[in-house]
Amino acid sequence: MTRILHVALRDFLATVATKGFVFGLLVLPVVLALLAIVGPRIFNDQAYRIEGEYAVIDPTGVVLPELRAELEPEAVARRRREEFARTAGWAREVLGDMADAALRQSMDEALGPAPDIRLTALPADADVEAAKSWLNEQTDGLPHAALIVVHGHAVEPAAPGGELGAYDLYTAPGLDDRDLAFIYRNVRDAIVDARVGARSLDRAALDALLRVPRQPSTTVSPDGERTTVRGFNRILPFAFMALLLMGIMAGGQTMLTSTIEEKSTRVVEVLLSAVSPMELMAGKLLGAVAISLLMIGLYLGIGLVALSSFSMLGLLDPWLILYLLIFFLIGFFVIGSLMLAVGAAVNDMTEAQSLQMPLMLVVMLPWIFWPAVSRNPDSVLAVTVSHLPPVNTFGMLLRLASSQPPPWWEVWLSIGTGLVSVVAAVWVAAKVFRIGLLMYGKPPDFRTLIRWVRAA
Repeated sequence: MTRILHVALRDFLATVATKGFVFGLLVLPVVLALLAIVGPRIFNDQAYRIEGEYAVIDPTGVVLPELRAELEPEAVARRRREEFARTAGWAREVLGDMADAALRQSMDEALGPAPDIRLTALPADADVEAAKSWLNEQTDGLPHAALIVVHGHAVEPAAPGGELGAYDLYTAPGLDDRDLAFIYRNVRDAIVDARVGARSLDRAALDALLRVPRQPSTTVSPDGERTTVRGFNRILPFAFMALLLMGIMAGGQTMLTSTIEEKSTRVVEVLLSAVSPMELMAGKLLGAVAISLLMIGLYLGIGLVALSSFSMLGLLDPWLILYLLIFFLIGFFVIGSLMLAVGAAVNDMTEAQSLQMPLMLVVMLPWIFWPAVSRNPDSVLAVTVSHLPPVNTFGMLLRLASSQPPPWWEVWLSIGTGLVSVVAAVWVAAKVFRIGLLMYGKPPDFRTLIRWVRAA
């Protein structure tokens, strides 16, 4: 046992003490922190201003006045206040009590400068093809941005019971998507207002009838009630599966690479003079487990600090951390031991790719099933994935982190299945490791590996 620990400590220090490992370990949180701090400044497009001149052909004669009303500074400011209120999560009553100057400054910071739009009315019988050339005319003032052609039956149907029309939109080259969204919203509102007015209806009353605000939901569990955080139940399974996958792949790749290097440089022959192949394999597995646990612990700690800073730590079930550790150890010893066997069977990384590919495909399966399992944790697919080695560790952790965790007996049944798969995977890997470690020359194929397992 002492020699196994010596091998584990040697592999652990040989990896952890390098500058590359420290850099790789810290680069992700540093990059995330930089994106959180610098990203909003780099990608800040709030200074963008929607501006331009719109030409309108309106054979109905009632849409253009409504569009002018929609683009009045007071109407634009009102809609911006409403949008700002939704974004900030404030009630309209609070916004109404704010000073105009402070409100304007806050909106400019959050939404950007107010739009500067001018409408030009063209004759109702204007030639549309000729009017299109207006879009490419050079001007010293506002750029010619759009030509809006309202359909003649946009407000009233052409025949009783017929369908209502809409409009055609022609834009100048390179018009920004934000300008397009602004045009779509305002022209739509103008046509709706014209239709409502033609029928002597009250638009405010209709909006009030159609407005049903989204209410926060409450998750009721056997342990109590808590406010449902939108998106949290979808992100949490993804985050735990990412931690699991990162730990397994990082440790497994480290073992595979170090084993190939030691084999190609004949260092392994020196090691085998002091320890047995099984002691060497066990030591490498323990060392790689320690490396992966260090990585998972760091990222998990960062995540817990982030949840605490947003007062969301109470939403996380502490048992998930324990299950993460258990399923990580199971998954690591299954996938990691097989990757270690691959490293012992080949002579360089190029040869390892063909044998490593099936393992990579197995590891990627949970990413394919993640949306379906997360949305419906009790489906046949979710139950099957959570009990099918070697992906049962990923599948069960996805279900545990979902909004509808499985019963405890299913969890421990999956753990038991995982332990059986660990024994099988380590047994197979040990046989391949013992034979392949001192084999050189042509790399083995899968048929050869099966013969090794049978013969050892």
